[in-house]
Amino acid sequence: MGPRGPLPCRRPRPAGAKSTTREPIIQEHVSPPPPSPSEEPEATRRDAGATESSRANRSWWDRNADDYQNEHGAFLGDDRFVWSPEGLDEVEAELLGPAGELRGKDVLEIGAGAAQCSRWLAAQGARPVALDLSHRQLQHALRIGAPFPLVEADAGALPFADGSFDLACSAYGALPFIADPVRVLTEVRRVLRPGGRFVFSVTHPIRWAFPDEPGPEGLRVASSYFDRTPYVEQDGTGRAVYVEHHRTLGDRVRDIVAAGLRLVDVCEPQWPSWNTSEWGGWSPLRGNLIPGTAIFVCVRD
Repeated sequence: MGPRGPLPCRRPRPAGAKSTTREPIIQEHVSPPPPSPSEEPEATRRDAGATESSRANRSWWDRNADDYQNEHGAFLGDDRFVWSPEGLDEVEAELLGPAGELRGKDVLEIGAGAAQCSRWLAAQGARPVALDLSHRQLQHALRIGAPFPLVEADAGALPFADGSFDLACSAYGALPFIADPVRVLTEVRRVLRPGGRFVFSVTHPIRWAFPDEPGPEGLRVASSYFDRTPYVEQDGTGRAVYVEHHRTLGDRVRDIVAAGLRLVDVCEPQWPSWNTSEWGGWSPLRGNLIPGTAIFVCVRD
């Protein structure tokens, strides 16, 4: 998750020239100023394109990376691979394949956050590359320790040569915040080698029909599941400061197919009895009744 663990739902996470370098890449950039402390962002549903979404979410994660890591770092661990707030761990799930078969594999983590998943992959003998849009999230990856390349880039324009990776993964990274998911999926397919696998987790689409609340108020349908209008938080001038995009389950399947990938599995983790924590709108109450996460397992033929 790099929640590059998961992001708090509806509040969490999330281009350059082609390169084959394996050295860490962290480029400085200037973010727009944060909203005034007295100015609470307005939550609304409205259209938001690729450029606006990317700018807003890069700035949001740069401003909120510290709080995110402080709040969720213990749950995520420094070197665990957690797919979702349910706590599904790659050690048990093996969605990328048996851990013993990861050694020597080139793996791209998209939306890596503090690179917890990449750190676990490296411990299995894989050669991960951790990519994120947020400069501040990657600084947390450096703080914890990153003996692998860190790349600051947009997931819609991956700065890697064709066929650079054996595997790719994204635990609540990038895809929930992207206006054009097919573009990202097409880029992932391009950088995968034939037979390569891409596994990504997102908020389960059904959750968009319910209020984003962990208690009983979050169990009543409040909006149309079929309303794809993005969720946007904007400042007093109407400028987006956070954007999240909704896709139905069928949309996700069609996006995967349109990008030339083959869908081989969809995992909907059940809430485990050991997990008594709440994470945004995720909770034991809701998790025992409706799915909170959808994980898509895809292959490049």
